Amino acid sequence: MGLKSDNNQQRTVRSWGPEPDVDPQTPVLRISQLDALELDSALEQLVWTQFSQCFQNCRPGLLTPLEPELRALLHLLVWRFTLYSSSATVGQSLLSLRYHSTYSLSPRYRTLSPRQKLSLAVLTAGPQWLQERSHKLLPFLGLSSQGPTSERDGGLLQQGLRNALTIVSSITKFASLINFLVFLRNGRHPVLAERITGAQAVFSKPNVVRDVTYQYMNRELLWHGFAEFLIFLLPLINTRKLKATVSSLVFGGESPDGKGARERQEIWKECGLCREWPTMPHTVGCQHVFCYYCIKSHSIADAYLTCPKCGAEAGQPELVKMEVEMIGR
Repeated sequence: MGLKSDNNQQRTVRSWGPEPDVDPQTPVLRISQLDALELDSALEQLVWTQFSQCFQNCRPGLLTPLEPELRALLHLLVWRFTLYSSSATVGQSLLSLRYHSTYSLSPRYRTLSPRQKLSLAVLTAGPQWLQERSHKLLPFLGLSSQGPTSERDGGLLQQGLRNALTIVSSITKFASLINFLVFLRNGRHPVLAERITGAQAVFSKPNVVRDVTYQYMNRELLWHGFAEFLIFLLPLINTRKLKATVSSLVFGGESPDGKGARERQEIWKECGLCREWPTMPHTVGCQHVFCYYCIKSHSIADAYLTCPKCGAEAGQPELVKMEVEMIGR
């Protein structure tokens, strides 16, 4: 037991003390720092998805009123077992990075203090929670108002606080933009919270090289080129006409005998787009019938509209004149 305590003390001293193998002056690639942020964001989203699935059999919208608080709590939970324990987030650990305190005067590596870690967590999760809860926090200021004068003063106070919050949010976003431009210039502190708390990403191991194999690069280039080809090709394909042609080849065409007449009567009982009884039935040059609003909206959206049933080119919608015979008993 005593040996284990001594080992824990040595580990603590070593984590707080300088590490001779790590050189904080070694520049870290900008793409590595941005990838670490993306991995952290993906991890938080994955944790939230797994957490929300635990309540999928409960009443819908059960977590919605407390979603900002739950997201902040999960963020602090991940922070406790990653950044607080090892001075590195999950994304940084995967890329062999960790945080170095720039407030230290020593040229050697110095880990973040507990105050810096806590400040980094608050500055990361706090603004997002405040932005989502601002519309509900401001009305509480008018709960103690009594009388028309107090209500008017409370409303003016809320409006002033809302305007101040909007200005502060705009200034923060502008400062984040300036900080990101500075990061692109010198390669340090991609997030404004890191610059405020003095947290800088450095290598956790010496001589770490970001190595990307040519096989991986070739695969990415191949899929990128294939995706661009599909993006160029798909708008040129008339999927509705192709679907109608394949359907006619597979299921065959209509016969001109009495069966075709019966099918024509059945066709006129439903819209070819919404599958409901046609409202203000119109045709576009073929035997199929459509609701006026359905065919009109589709013809406006697609200048080369074809009938989704038979693939015929759609003309101008024409009103269908139907004779209704009333049979009395």
